[in-house]
Amino acid sequence: MRFAVSRDINWSREKMGLSCLTIVALLGVILPLGLLQAAEVASTQGGTSLIPPQGFRAFDTPNDGGESISLVWRASPSDSPEAEYILYIASSSEGPWQEAMRIRSDTFYKNGTLERLGLRRWKKNVHLIQLDPRRYFSSDKNRKDRYYFKLAMARGEEFVPLEDVVSGRARGNWFNTAKLNNLIIMLAFSGVVLFFIIHARRNPRLFLRRISGLDAVDEALGRATEMGRPVLFVHGLTSMGSISTMAAVNILSRIARRIAEYDAVLKVVNNDPIVLSVSQEVVKEAYLEAGRPDAYNQDYVVMVASEQFPYVAAVGGIMTRERPAANFFMGYFYAESLILAETGAATGAIQIAGTDSYTQLPFFITTCDYTLMGEELYAASAYLSREPMLLGSLRAQDIGKAAIIVILFFGTILSSFGIVFISQLFRAF
Repeated sequence: MRFAVSRDINWSREKMGLSCLTIVALLGVILPLGLLQAAEVASTQGGTSLIPPQGFRAFDTPNDGGESISLVWRASPSDSPEAEYILYIASSSEGPWQEAMRIRSDTFYKNGTLERLGLRRWKKNVHLIQLDPRRYFSSDKNRKDRYYFKLAMARGEEFVPLEDVVSGRARGNWFNTAKLNNLIIMLAFSGVVLFFIIHARRNPRLFLRRISGLDAVDEALGRATEMGRPVLFVHGLTSMGSISTMAAVNILSRIARRIAEYDAVLKVVNNDPIVLSVSQEVVKEAYLEAGRPDAYNQDYVVMVASEQFPYVAAVGGIMTRERPAANFFMGYFYAESLILAETGAATGAIQIAGTDSYTQLPFFITTCDYTLMGEELYAASAYLSREPMLLGSLRAQDIGKAAIIVILFFGTILSSFGIVFISQLFRAF
């Protein structure tokens, strides 16, 4: 009996010991978790000290004209929307210091080339600020002088300054490496242009896309010669500084040379005195190149009016009275395009128009036999003259446009799947 009671007492003691060990183990696990949770809550409520950032340094901003200094530092574990960085600047390491900038600590992160190209995720672990120090000092401060910077972190009543004082000097850079892509594209395109110019010199019959309006030039001039009626060349209303007017003058030169060879009559009407002088010289030189300088008549290249609708009325009168066999409308036109083209169509003339005014193209298309649209006007001089320099440039432009179309096509497909590095290759960062 005594033995049974003793065994029960020992069993109770062992059971109590196990219970104590279990309680101690649970406290050892729960207590640290509770302390950690309390620390996190205190951190969110601003109860812990700020952890200052590391790696604060200053250097000249690359790829600029010497206007700014870049400041970088590693992100702090205390970065949050409530915390902020305060940047101080001075012209001497001893001060006096003045506040230059105050930013939220979760902003102004640095992104590298791989991040900008979309090849790597933006980590947001380094802050970057580009600062123009001359904004904070008098104008007599030389931009080549050295400036000093300090950084501090603040949140509410807490304020933690960094002991490090860094300095930097802004310098101008000779070459902007961020625009290296532009240089590569320019060199590549220039190489293509030179290649096709050399190729055009070796092969004068270089293939170009056929343009119906230019193929019909000889037909129109031959018809005018057979009928014994003049050819009328009508300039647009823009001055000599317009690209379309320059292209029209080039076309006029080729047409005038054919007219001289065919022994036909060419009449040119203008509304600008400078365009008039250029047209007279171009036609005169074309007759000289054709070997018939005596056939040139300066009275056939005239200025009929300087205003829009008086110009239209004068040209319409010439069409009605002299009934030219072919009309050429070349240059930039406005509301007068339909009036001129309708009048010419009523006389039964072959009409060839060329303009880069997209608002007037519908009227020329409906009333003229042939129309040069947009860049076809610029290509006309190369097409008619077959000069190697112009042919090579034109062919290279076609290759460049084809390459851009291909890049746009594949770039659109890749961008649809979130791959954007191709679009970033054609911009300057």
